[in-house]
Amino acid sequence: MANKTLGTRQKMVFRLPQSQAPRNPLVALAKQRKAGPHEKTKGAQRRQANVLLAKLLGEVAEEK
Repeated sequence: MANKTLGTRQKMVFRLPQSQAPRNPLVALAKQRKAGPHEKTKGAQRRQANVLLAKLLGEVAEEK
């Protein structure tokens, strides 16, 4: 190669503006109303109540 700079020069790159993905409208609404933590499911609430009841009954049985 007669011209050594041809192999080492920076290649020309065409950059196109990145197309943004469409925004989720629900996120904006959630941020506006300061979305809080989700509630536990009904099953989880029932289980928590049963565990608490069993714990209390176990303590009462130990006291007797």
